[in-house]
Parts: sequence; structure tokens; C-alpha cells
Amino acid sequence: MPRLRIIIASTRPGRAGLPVADWFIGVAREHGGFDVEVTDLAELDLPFMDEPKHPRFREYVHDHTRAWSETVDASDAFVFVMPEYNFGINAPLKNAIDYLHHEWHDKPVAFVSYGGIAAGTRAVQMTKQIVSAVKMLPVSEAVYIPFVASRIEDGRFKPAEATGTAAVALLDELVRLEAALRPLRTAHTV
Repeated sequence: MPRLRIIIASTRPGRAGLPVADWFIGVAREHGGFDVEVTDLAELDLPFMDEPKHPRFREYVHDHTRAWSETVDASDAFVFVMPEYNFGINAPLKNAIDYLHHEWHDKPVAFVSYGGIAAGTRAVQMTKQIVSAVKMLPVSEAVYIPFVASRIEDGRFKPAEATGTAAVALLDELVRLEAALRPLRTAHTV
């Protein structure tokens, strides 16, 4: 079964991303299309990019980079659970992407974003450009959560019905695209 890596992008104390991610992790496991694994960037705690060589060379000098490389390499598809900061991607997610290069290639990525009225849509559009540069395939289906704070009660995210429907559509498309891209990834490892 393909491995889905859900990345919790926000590292801020009291973040809305954790209850949103907890909800989505449950939906993904119930969906059954993937083995689901989670990386919380707050726990991963990558330092600001500190590798002396460009990631395309894969000549990493730090253990934290080698461990991150192995994690991403072992994943077949991704979902970024992400906020929007100042109309864009948050720094920890951008840093985590920039650490690596080949490990991301030919893997689909989908987005669960949240925020105020814009629901993280501007950050997702910016992130699509970034992931395209490392040869990932952004999935069109997405989950956008506006006014996220109003949906969190007692530390738990309470989705609208349409949000749940969007999550299932996102996962269905991610399954389809992961299977389509698998031969490209296999060709690189042969």
C-alpha cells in the first residue's frame, strides 16, 4: 500500500493546525487508500537550512538532513496541513521543502489549508509554484477552511459537511495520481 505523509506545517504554540491535522489524519486512515504517517514540523525541528551543498547533490553533512531525506524518500504522496502567513507559505514548511530535492520528485501533493476569510488559498497558490520546482505534482482537489478558529471547540476541529466531502475527494484524487506517478518513481530507482 502506498505511504501518505501528512505534514503539519505550523509550529506556532496554540496553532490551529494541530486540531485540523488530527481531524484530517482520522479521515485519511478511515479512507483506506494509504498507509498514513505524520510529520509534525514542530517536532521535526529542522534548523534553518544549514547544508553547505545544494540538495540536488544529496551530499548531506548533517544527521537531521539525512533523517529528513529518508523520511521523504520513503513517502509516496503528501498532504500539507498548512496555514497562511501574510498571504503566503509559512517559513518552516518552505524550509522543509528546500532541504531536499530529488526526494520530492514525481510525488503528488495535496493541501489542507486554513485561515480567515481566504482560508489559506493564497498560501496554497504560492506553495504550488514551489513544489513544482522540485517536480512534485500538486493535486487540484483541496480542503480550504475559512474562519478556522470558529470551527475549533475544546481543542477539536469540527468540520462543516462540505469540508468532509472535500477531504474524501482530495484523498480519492491523491490515490489516483500516486498510482499514475509510481512508474516514474520506479524508473529512477532501477
